[in-house]
This record gives sequence, structure tokens and C-alpha cells, in this order.
Amino acid sequence: MLHPPHQSLQVAAVPSQRAPARDQAGPWHTEAVCRRDEAGLFFAPSKEPTAARLAREEAAKGVCARCPVMIECREHALLQPEPYGVWGGLTAAERRVVLARRRRREMELKAVSPGNRIAAAG
Repeated sequence: MLHPPHQSLQVAAVPSQRAPARDQAGPWHTEAVCRRDEAGLFFAPSKEPTAARLAREEAAKGVCARCPVMIECREHALLQPEPYGVWGGLTAAERRVVLARRRRREMELKAVSPGNRIAAAG
């Protein structure tokens, strides 16, 4: 069963070494705007028509856009990784693209790092 963001974020209160740190005031998700909005906005109902999904995702992104912890939420969803829903203003498909770009960038950086150039030359 999928949990709406406000319920999932409550579960995320368990400290994680991978979650981005917030200030001493408390966990980032306590300030999430989605905790006060319609939970169904962030997760797709089964067999949702494409036009309805796109409209719902845009509405969810609008909520994210005014959220003070959007970046922390996004990083949480990328690090977990969260396979469903809108998190930090990104859909699951958009997060997969971001993760693929990060992996590609990491591979490129490893390929041109000084240690790899020396090994290749020697």
C-alpha cells in the first residue's frame, strides 16, 4: 500500500545517515507543506488517466514550489530512492532521470580523476 507523503514523512522521522541534515530545530519533514495538503495529490490512484495524472502532478508540484523544505524532500526521495509519487517537486520518472544523470556524472568524474590518468598513462 502506498502512503501519502505526510504519512511517509512521519515514518521518515527515524534518523537516517543518508538523509540530509536540517538544523537543530528538528527534522526537515516537520516543515513540509504537504503535511497540510490533500495526500492523494502526491500519489497516483490505480488506473489514473494520463490527463488526470499530469494535472494532479502539476498541482502537487505547485504545493512543492511553495514548500520551505523542497530541496531536503527531493534529496530524501533521491537517496532512498522513493519509487512513487511527487517528492520535492519531482515525479518518480523525473527522479529516475536525475539519478541517471548523477551516476553518469560520477562515472565521468572518475574517468578524468588524476589517479585514473596516471594509471592509464603508466
